[in-house]
Amino acid sequence: MRAGALNDDASYRQAVIDNCQIIVAEGEMKWSDIHPARDTYSFEKADTIAAFARQNSLAVRGHTLAWYGGLPAWTDGIATRREAERELTRHIETVASRYRDVIPSWDVINEPLVDAPSGAQNLRDSIWTRKLGAEYLPIALRATAAADPKVRLVLNEYDIEFTGARFAAKRRALLELIRSLRDRDVPLHAVGLQAHLFADRTIDRDGLQAFLAEIAAMKLEVLVTELDVIDFELPGPIETRDAMVAKVAKDFLEAVCEVTPPTAIVTWGLSDRYTWVPIYFTRHDGMPNRPLPLDAQLHRKPLFDVIDDIRRRFA
Repeated sequence: MRAGALNDDASYRQAVIDNCQIIVAEGEMKWSDIHPARDTYSFEKADTIAAFARQNSLAVRGHTLAWYGGLPAWTDGIATRREAERELTRHIETVASRYRDVIPSWDVINEPLVDAPSGAQNLRDSIWTRKLGAEYLPIALRATAAADPKVRLVLNEYDIEFTGARFAAKRRALLELIRSLRDRDVPLHAVGLQAHLFADRTIDRDGLQAFLAEIAAMKLEVLVTELDVIDFELPGPIETRDAMVAKVAKDFLEAVCEVTPPTAIVTWGLSDRYTWVPIYFTRHDGMPNRPLPLDAQLHRKPLFDVIDDIRRRFA
């Protein structure tokens, strides 16, 4: 969800009202937007999204409090471990407490692992890992719980669902990381599966379901947090492509729901009119990407029908 589109595009705004039950800010609650200078917070865009949700009886999720990316330049000047812990905690306390009783669920930790980890110790490089190491994870989770004791704490990660050695390693490392947090009584309520699905990759049904069974055994919830289908390698004809996109999403969502129906299914955008996908995955044939439930004219696509059917069958 983008605050600018909500403000400037009346038809898109109405499509969100008509088709959504829950929304999430794509960028407006990340550090670079909300905390642009060390002693400056800018809540205007985030407040716009929160107010829109309240006015239209929509739930809103928070994204994100501790991430290796999207950091403002001033964080490069953090010099010591003590300073890093102070700034991370202060940011979380300020943001999470502002939206207490407004945001019931936060992606507290976002994308902690490298793409091909050998274990839970392979965390992405950031100011937080350079100064705090793996301790940044419990620091962030505990700070969020202290700022809003009722909020659901989510660890959000991608590339969990595909076939291949790299993706199996990601699942193993993520389970190891989660178990290490649980063993230390670090508060955590849920795992977020981003589900940026590549239409030319195969869903590892058995591997994904085994992973989810382990998550369920730890009494953790599962959310689908950023669903879209990246179609840049698919054939051009729209009817064929839309059917293939829908099939990928159906295979993934059914595999998840058969083990542990997610408490939310959230797409990373509603309409192809506003999507991050062509920035990084431009089609070679010059045709527009079609990764989301509504097309650029806000018409429902087969992907919408798949999500709606899954929601009804596994509610």
